[in-house]
Amino acid sequence: MSKRRKNQRAETAPRREKIRDVFVPRPFEGLVDEPEWIALRELVPAASAPLRLTPDLVEEHGDRPVVLATVLPMAAPAMTKPDGRVFIGLQRHQQSGDVSRDLADALLCALRTEPGGAVTVPPLPGPGPRLQDILVDGPLEITMHDGFEFWLDPGAADDPTVQASLERANAAIYPTVKLAAARAAYWCQVPEKAHVRWVLGDDEDAALDALSRLSAAGALTLGEGTKFAGMFRAHGRLAPVWDLPEDVPAAEWEEAVAAFAKRYADALAEKEPLDAAGRRARQGLLGRQLTLR
Repeated sequence: MSKRRKNQRAETAPRREKIRDVFVPRPFEGLVDEPEWIALRELVPAASAPLRLTPDLVEEHGDRPVVLATVLPMAAPAMTKPDGRVFIGLQRHQQSGDVSRDLADALLCALRTEPGGAVTVPPLPGPGPRLQDILVDGPLEITMHDGFEFWLDPGAADDPTVQASLERANAAIYPTVKLAAARAAYWCQVPEKAHVRWVLGDDEDAALDALSRLSAAGALTLGEGTKFAGMFRAHGRLAPVWDLPEDVPAAEWEEAVAAFAKRYADALAEKEPLDAAGRRARQGLLGRQLTLR
């Protein structure tokens, strides 16, 4: 192709709009169950919860059931079922700097897709509505799952290929239990270890000060045989982690977590600046930050 023709082609080709990515440190801010959204995205392997669309979306797309899932097959952002149900996945491969915008765009793409059809979602959604704009907010009604059978339509598991794929997915799940003692607190068991991981719903600095007070007082563990392992940051919130004896079942930790939650709430309510011991404890906690995975 001649240089002249190349230039003519460049002049006539439509210019692709460049999408600017924007980082939002607290994508779930404003949702009443912000810590649970974070926990389902970062901690929980297999769970689901129903979502409610705003009335204008119901009027536009019909009252299609919408299900939030921790993860979907192949970490897809969304899928539709022949009966009209829509699933959106929290844990996915492609994402922008605003997780809430990603999820909202995936949901809207799914609503525009015929039931049972493949959902196409752009890697960067660009400006537009977020979850906070398209959902009727409220506490998440979370269902924990031992496997990913909730993905499948009735009879789908009879297909040997589907069954083999499901078995591979289920093999990656580690036992996880939602604790009743505190919101967004989960017990889990990984090889040779057990943990309690709790996403705190409070401002990071206030939460860190409260944990520092408890650390200085020697009250940071969940009891005998446990160890405060550290904490990680996730979407603008802190999540402390405890190492536990691996042979003690999840239900046995409800009382200990409830007692710690009470100590934490009392420490959070203190308004005086940290004393010297508390400041040293704070520095120690900052040095024990963990990675998520």
